[in-house]
Amino acid sequence: MRELTVSLGERSYPVLIGAGLVDGCPALVDLAAGRQVAVVTNDVVAPLYGERFARWLRPASSEFIEIVLPDGERHKDWPSLQRVFDQLLARRFDRRCLVVALGGGVIGDLAGFAAAVYQRGVEFVQVPTTLLSQVDSSIGGKTAINHPAGKNMIGAFHQPRLVVADVATLATLPARELSAGLAEMIKHGAISDPAYLAQLERDCDRLLSCDAAALTAAIERSCEIKAAVVAADERESGVRATLNFGHTFGHAIESGLGFGTWLHGEAVAAGMVMAADLSRRLGMLDSGAVERLRGAIAAARLPVAGPAWDSGRYLELMAVDKKAEQGIPKFVLLSALGHALVRSVPEPELRATLEQCVR
Repeated sequence: MRELTVSLGERSYPVLIGAGLVDGCPALVDLAAGRQVAVVTNDVVAPLYGERFARWLRPASSEFIEIVLPDGERHKDWPSLQRVFDQLLARRFDRRCLVVALGGGVIGDLAGFAAAVYQRGVEFVQVPTTLLSQVDSSIGGKTAINHPAGKNMIGAFHQPRLVVADVATLATLPARELSAGLAEMIKHGAISDPAYLAQLERDCDRLLSCDAAALTAAIERSCEIKAAVVAADERESGVRATLNFGHTFGHAIESGLGFGTWLHGEAVAAGMVMAADLSRRLGMLDSGAVERLRGAIAAARLPVAGPAWDSGRYLELMAVDKKAEQGIPKFVLLSALGHALVRSVPEPELRATLEQCVR
């Protein structure tokens, strides 16, 4: 098992990475001891891991419940959040309770947001079961639900007490989900570590075939990158915003198509190509770097172009973005592979990218 720490002073927490952790994790048992525990999961993950997980966690708790939600991004909404609150209140869970998110990024975001606001905040643990959630969304304390007007527009910063990433759970993922996780790993290399990007390029086939050694090494490096950025800028007032590389375009794609039509990683992949192209048009990034990034994304079996909407539609969707200021979006751009920055952009260059990078 590998362990690293997200360093946030008194709110620091460990990230555990290894195989077999859904069948037993002493650190989680210690957290759950004598407390009411609510495991929030979905109807895909629960049949695979719910009982295996409960077998050792239930005896540690004073009371144990499993809350099973429908699977999918379109259910990251108020009704699903209300179902969590309904069950916590029906069982009279108190402020000492522990919420455990067992699932992918949707479950992690939703259960984390529930924990952030239930009785003004209770502790929670992330147990991510998808590649994307293991390398990105489970770390950093961003929690949210979607609104019909935009993705993750209603949420809170609420750090977990512990992250438990079992790489063995990735063996049950569809190929499309593995590729979606690779998008966020490629993003980490593109914004901060070209050597890691090269590692992903070399190991792409092994990662897509779920090679345990390759996955463990790559997951650990992605988690190190994410943890360092979060430690430096917990509330996204500076460098943490660079983690949104590709996301302004990507969130527009997700919202415009309807949540769940494209996976988050698929939308971010196309968004990274668009952001790289825009960086080139602004004279910041050379064409070779753009093509290298596009090649890495294509090798991961991810989209390299967005839906064929006109530029006006994209601009309308991007106006509802957390980085936008009074409806004017900002973009994470690259000055070189490994060097990212956030800035507003001239509309003519943005429209040129939007007209070129669609299919």
